[in-house]
Amino acid sequence: MTSWIGAGPRGLFDMLLVAGVSLAVLLLLAACSPLTLLNGAVPDGASRATTGLAYGPLARQRLDIYAPLDASQAPVVVFFYGGNWRSGERADYRFAGDALASRGIVAVIADYRLYPEARYPAFLQDAARVVAWTREHIGAYGGDPDRVFVAGHSAGGYIAAMLALDPRWLQGAGTSPAVLAGWIGLAGPYDFLPIVARDIRPVFSFPGTPADSQPIRHATAAAPPGLLLTGAADTTVDPQRNSARLAQALSAAGACARLVEYPDLGHKLLVGALARPLRWRAPVLDDLSAFVARPCSPSAGE
Repeated sequence: MTSWIGAGPRGLFDMLLVAGVSLAVLLLLAACSPLTLLNGAVPDGASRATTGLAYGPLARQRLDIYAPLDASQAPVVVFFYGGNWRSGERADYRFAGDALASRGIVAVIADYRLYPEARYPAFLQDAARVVAWTREHIGAYGGDPDRVFVAGHSAGGYIAAMLALDPRWLQGAGTSPAVLAGWIGLAGPYDFLPIVARDIRPVFSFPGTPADSQPIRHATAAAPPGLLLTGAADTTVDPQRNSARLAQALSAAGACARLVEYPDLGHKLLVGALARPLRWRAPVLDDLSAFVARPCSPSAGE
């Protein structure tokens, strides 16, 4: 909570300004292009951005990199956005790249094929190619190829979980989940059969959706360290059925999985809290960057 005591006139003015900007963003989240508002708060020159790099031959197989200005052997987070596997653009998540770079992390934000161009598992195959590309090339952008994490929000959280937990996808790209330093899921759907949402059903060829399309089916002791972030006010992806249940399954299998639930955050605000105007809402960026700095380990008892 922000303290107003002893702030002094200038400090009080600054806090009022921050609170006012944050309130304005919250009020405008329901208006057009809320992501544009969050991206507009990113200062010019805050990171070294390289955009439009190809990791495959198709139009949607492109990625952007946001690196700290002084990056050298920095940890790397490959971030996948959400959008029901039907929508999304990497440029809309500049604020996420800025957030990670501000904590000394090289961020890779990638597009991937969406429905109806592609269905499960094509977007997982794309995401695996992103990780393979990152491992091969990220050293040229100041990143450490031996400290690569995968992360994502909502549908992107599902993608991150599947890359980390189901070895088929990274093996198909010539690598393995064993190369990952960890994975981070923000309000991901990890256990959603039978599929209720009609717009999701064709993405997974329901009712013929394979049971092993669910991340929770792949909870084993071999899983890389995981951080599951969720909001108690999420009415889009049930936090108990998904994040809590997967964390329990991983822990029961002997893997390391940390679960963090924010009392007042809903589905969109969970990822929005990475943006500069909304970081006061919850320590999402603090918790994420702390995990990257020190992934949990089963031996540590976390």
